[in-house]
Amino acid sequence: MCAFDLGQAVESLDYGSYLARSSNGGLTWSPPEPLFIETAKRLSTHAVRISRMRDDTLVGWGARFLRDEHPDEGLTNRANLGYVPTELISLKSSDGGRSWEGPRQIQPPLVGPSFEICHPVLELPDGRWLAPMGTWKNWKGEAPNGMKAIALVSHDHGETCPEYVDVMDGYHNQVIHFEQSITRLVDGRLLAVAWALHEPSGKSRPTPYAFSSDARAFSRPRLTGLRGQTAKITCLPDGRVLCLYRRDDQPGLWANLSRIDGDDWVNLSEAVLWQGAASGMAGDASRAEELSRLKFGFPNMVVLPEGDIFAVFWCCEDSLHNIRWLRIRVSE
Repeated sequence: MCAFDLGQAVESLDYGSYLARSSNGGLTWSPPEPLFIETAKRLSTHAVRISRMRDDTLVGWGARFLRDEHPDEGLTNRANLGYVPTELISLKSSDGGRSWEGPRQIQPPLVGPSFEICHPVLELPDGRWLAPMGTWKNWKGEAPNGMKAIALVSHDHGETCPEYVDVMDGYHNQVIHFEQSITRLVDGRLLAVAWALHEPSGKSRPTPYAFSSDARAFSRPRLTGLRGQTAKITCLPDGRVLCLYRRDDQPGLWANLSRIDGDDWVNLSEAVLWQGAASGMAGDASRAEELSRLKFGFPNMVVLPEGDIFAVFWCCEDSLHNIRWLRIRVSE
């Protein structure tokens, strides 16, 4: 099963999350079906990320984007990178995604004012849930808590989120950390990476990483040696880390294989997986304009039972937006 966002156009007013299924390893897919039918009284769109818990419950975590205040605009304010108001929402399914409970609104423990939804919920060994996301400016450009990578914490399976943890915060140096990715290593630690963007120049900074041993605090960020935008990671069964990302210096979707030696990120090899479009933001236009013009990104992965990696990403080819999948085998 694959969850994705669908609409007539980027940021259109009919944008929402859908599901499709494949019974033959991805060769063919069922017609898209809406994840849920929106019943909100306000004009809104939504995006939801799906994860599977240990008891096979599916959890959808996302945001409702309230569009009635600026119906003729997109999600972002082109002048200041502000965002439309958001409401955090969650859903649950106990039958493999065929029916869903929700959506129900989640009250965040901090002022966003808006939030970036970039990651599904993570279930920790002690039963806590982490919901990684980013704080974002409101439409006026106000960001009382900066624009940083955070994770909301729930002790009751998503019913409430009374606390949060900072994952990466460089806003005091005018660096935005967003589109983060977190994976659990074989030693039990959490490893996080994020897209670091210097807001005044619009230039991406080298990709940072950070650790947490208890999901209550993350280490000071260090550098991976990658020049990545929208980097997503997963830990392989042998402990190595696979990262899929959009480079800022060469076109295409790239894969990087690394190992974690203590607290050191050691790069082993890299390869290009797809070269259908040039890389993304370069600081040549407003930050919001460049985000809207991106031609591919948001890779996501699952490790299959036999050890291969099934990866998906969105791309724009010949003015058509597609979702492509890859089956990746990593050699020993």
